[in-house]
Amino acid sequence: MGVRSRFAVMSLTEAAAGRIREIVEDADEPVAGLRIGIKKGGCAGMEYTMQKVAAPEAKDERIEEKGVSVFVDPSAVLFLLGTVMDFETTKLRSGFVFRNPNEVSACGCGESVMLKPAEMPGASAAS
Repeated sequence: MGVRSRFAVMSLTEAAAGRIREIVEDADEPVAGLRIGIKKGGCAGMEYTMQKVAAPEAKDERIEEKGVSVFVDPSAVLFLLGTVMDFETTKLRSGFVFRNPNEVSACGCGESVMLKPAEMPGASAAS
């Protein structure tokens, strides 16, 4: 049994899980799942990162949902809380889409976002 998060950092749609499953199955080397993070960059300030991983890092948050594994970089957890990861195909492009309640704004091209950290569940204001 894998270690589960105390709370779900993010969730996956069926389309996202299906695409992750394809990536894992089509990989030339063993892949445990995708690692999601954020980095500084783009015109809005931050970009989502994704990479195939053979094994997660010890501090990664692990999400096992719909038969696939996603690992969240610990430095990205507060920025990704409540996010739904989807996979969309349109006439012009196909790719992963993040519906993130912590998103303040996005650039016009949709490649970068401005994010604010979420408040931790159960955190109460000091009295």
